[in-house]
This record gives sequence, C-alpha cells and structure tokens, in this order.
Amino acid sequence: MAALALVVFVVQVVALIDAARRPDRGYRAEGRVPKAGWLAILGVAAALGFLGLPQGWLRGGFMFGSFLNIIAVAPAIIYWVSLRPRLQTYGTGRKPRGPQGGW
Repeated sequence: MAALALVVFVVQVVALIDAARRPDRGYRAEGRVPKAGWLAILGVAAALGFLGLPQGWLRGGFMFGSFLNIIAVAPAIIYWVSLRPRLQTYGTGRKPRGPQGGW
C-alpha cells in the first residue's frame, strides 16, 4: 500500500507541474476554471497526497492516509484525462530554442 500511495503522490505532483507549464490562454479557451484555479486545486490535492503518505507520526494509522489519497487523486485524474489532452494543442507556452529552419 505504501508503494501505491507514493505512485499516487507522484502522479499528483507531475500533474501540478504539467499544469503550471501550460499557457493561460489554453485554460481560458478550453474550460470554465482558469489556470490559477487548476493550480490551486492540484496544489491542494498534492498536499493532501503528501499527508496521505504513510508516516510514523500520523496518528490514526494508514487508513486515514488512504482516505486522503482517494480524495486527492480525483483532481489529478480529471486533469490527466479531461483537460490535459485539450491543452496539448497550445504547447507549453515556451518558444522553441535553437536554430529554426533548414539549409
């Protein structure tokens, strides 16, 4: 169970990083929730996922942590399945580096 909790936490953090890299115009064009809203939702989810990791100081045992992970993984799944495929057409908001064009 600890390995699964760690995988869920990593998925949440990667979703947060990916959401931060996407341009704001993509969020405005594709959904009702702006970029700042998604970053807040995914940030809270990642924090809950961190609290859901098995830790010795957490009273209440791993059952409480599992409950936090179940709650926290939902926004990350929604981002990965629903929003991210639509945002990919907008790129990451960075211009390409290096030489452009051919000979």
